[in-house]
Amino acid sequence: MKIYDDHMFHGAALIQVAEHKRFTAINSLKTGRKVHRNAYKINNDIGLYLKYASGKTKAHKEYIFTFTLEHLKDIKKIHQVTPRLFIAMVCVEDREICCLSYDELCRLVETRKNKKGSQENQYSILMTILSGNSIHVYVNAPGVKNTKIGKDMIIKRKEYPNKIFS
Repeated sequence: MKIYDDHMFHGAALIQVAEHKRFTAINSLKTGRKVHRNAYKINNDIGLYLKYASGKTKAHKEYIFTFTLEHLKDIKKIHQVTPRLFIAMVCVEDREICCLSYDELCRLVETRKNKKGSQENQYSILMTILSGNSIHVYVNAPGVKNTKIGKDMIIKRKEYPNKIFS
């Protein structure tokens, strides 16, 4: 069987979950008849949606995680069957995992949507990881280069996987 990049990078995130003291089970996550390729049910009540970015942009050293409307629709369906839903984003080059709650992801998307004044076809969640520091998560202002909206969301590097079990 061929091994795809997402298998390796999702595996890196999942092994950390499996090694946690509160871990008991991992299964594919389904909504209705649909099995979500990027989502897993942890224990009996936790949803985990995984994404990865291989490298950073040269200009700003940012990881870009793109969420299309289809991704967001799937994530919303997953949230309906597993209210404790987390989004784990693997930053491959820095070998770090940033974990957001469903509500934190929604807040970022809504911030961008409100600033734009309308819905977009996709949303980019941006992250910077500075040596020895926390992970900074944010969205950019629409139509303006190099301009963040509001304050960065600061995520501690060591939050994953503890955050999903708390």
